[in-house]
Amino acid sequence: MTHFRSRPKANYILEADWQELYLLTEDWKSDLQFYNDDLKFLHHLIDKYFMWISKKENIDMVREIEVGLLQMDNQCGALLNRADKHLHHLTELIDNPFAYDSHQFRAEHEQLEEKLADFVNDFRKNRKEVFKVTEYVIDTEEMVKQLNLSA
Repeated sequence: MTHFRSRPKANYILEADWQELYLLTEDWKSDLQFYNDDLKFLHHLIDKYFMWISKKENIDMVREIEVGLLQMDNQCGALLNRADKHLHHLTELIDNPFAYDSHQFRAEHEQLEEKLADFVNDFRKNRKEVFKVTEYVIDTEEMVKQLNLSA
């Protein structure tokens, strides 16, 4: 989780004003949109090579990766929705500082940050696995084609 924290200092969430938290949340949303686009690329990568697969075990590995990506899609979508709601609440707090309980809202902001950090770590693991499996599948399928050509 500590790999993603993008706030300036440890007590930032407790000390920052609403505008600063708004800007930080906008950065998080922008990052999530990037991850969402990257997930689309990973799906495209898998789809592109899936039709070339001939070995059953490779199909099963790719299917597992695709399931993991679908879970990441859902998680990213949920976080984007949560960030949008959070930005809306921050807008209301900027207009009316008494609209929400400040301590509770800051705790929710910290929870959002933790969920985002967990997502980023999961995403990185998933992305690494996609590339590892894709490389393996391409290599083994290429070997099968080479063996068929030389036979």
